[in-house]
Amino acid sequence: MRKIQRLRPASVAGAVAVLAVAVAACGGPAPTAAAPTSTAPAAAPTSVSAAPGGVTQPGDVFGPACNQLPQDGQPGSAVRVASVPVASAIEANPLLRTLTTALRKGALIDTLNQQKEITVFAPYDRGFENFQQNLGADRFNAVLADQNTLGDVLKYHVVAKRYDRAGLVAAGTVTTLQGGSVRIKDAGDTMEITDNTGVTSHVLCGNIPTANATLFIIDQVMQPKNP
Repeated sequence: MRKIQRLRPASVAGAVAVLAVAVAACGGPAPTAAAPTSTAPAAAPTSVSAAPGGVTQPGDVFGPACNQLPQDGQPGSAVRVASVPVASAIEANPLLRTLTTALRKGALIDTLNQQKEITVFAPYDRGFENFQQNLGADRFNAVLADQNTLGDVLKYHVVAKRYDRAGLVAAGTVTTLQGGSVRIKDAGDTMEITDNTGVTSHVLCGNIPTANATLFIIDQVMQPKNP
């Protein structure tokens, strides 16, 4: 299994050139990859029953990078986003600036906010940098410029049912709004989520409650098919 690296400040402007202006406008550089630390919340035991309807509470968050999120009721913290719809929660999260830009380009902010009881896998900024490097600049720019293709990629990160960690592990495989599926596996203080191309992402912080969704921040952009 690929080791998850530590979060540290690093700009995505150079690597994600097309989104640089928009990301900068949102403010602040993106962190690099994440790693477990001694101050991160402990992983929830896999034997814990799934929450009713997949609804979680701020105290239910888990993952090696949860301590990198805003804390103590600050904007973007689990306490604050619990009462707002998921796309608004994403906009408030400092690890998700590039995803916010992509959702705006794909005209999906309102769509996500209006959904009822969903699960969202949210790639953090460095995941988009890796996505560009893997695709190559030309193909990456083409994906961003094609609203249908971009929409398919983003919808592949949304499940039309609300799950918490235990519910996802119990399901094993879930179908996304795009129509493809992802495979779920528990992995200690994180979870592994494998896409249709065989690439495995890791949960950096999960069980984040929002008004209409449970949010899982992941370290890669998932793909419904090979580009």
